[in-house]
Amino acid sequence: MKKKIGMIIFFDWESDGESEHVGIVEKVENGIVYTIEGNSGDSCRINQYFIGNYQILGYSVPQY
Repeated sequence: MKKKIGMIIFFDWESDGESEHVGIVEKVENGIVYTIEGNSGDSCRINQYFIGNYQILGYSVPQY
């Protein structure tokens, strides 16, 4: 699945197969996905992850 702006990204911090956190994909460049996440260090911020990061559980396309 091609990662696109506006997709929801799910994170599995505990490596238990369940999502503990979500964000919104802001952009994808050179193998890095940039996200907008709330409750990230007690604030809303832009974060970045390698696309193959083991903590990324998956993506979803919202039906806007």
